[in-house]
Amino acid sequence: MEFFSEVPVRPDPDTIRQQLVIDKLPALCDSIDTVLADQGDSGRIYCLWGEFDIRREEIRNGVRFSLSSCPNALAWTITRDDDEQDLTLHCTINTHAPDGDFIESIELFLDDWARGLQQVFGNA
Repeated sequence: MEFFSEVPVRPDPDTIRQQLVIDKLPALCDSIDTVLADQGDSGRIYCLWGEFDIRREEIRNGVRFSLSSCPNALAWTITRDDDEQDLTLHCTINTHAPDGDFIESIELFLDDWARGLQQVFGNA
């Protein structure tokens, strides 16, 4: 299943990559409580769903995070199109029909990200 959200901020891709790193995740998203380990592009976090291994990957015009130990294979990207558009949050899970509570928690997760990105990049 896929979830999308647009965030009305327009940082350049290099700024996105510089700011969206594992050790800053709790300041960027209220759904991520604590970074338990940070080895650059991998680590461990505690978030609204519990404790998970996390991976960070730089991709074209942004970054991708994935919870590599998550049973739902949750992953999200934060990118910006070449044509100067707003940031796009794209979240995926490997379940076609998750229960309603899980869908609500993912929507909360994206809302928390949107607020954090607006705070960090509001003037970018």
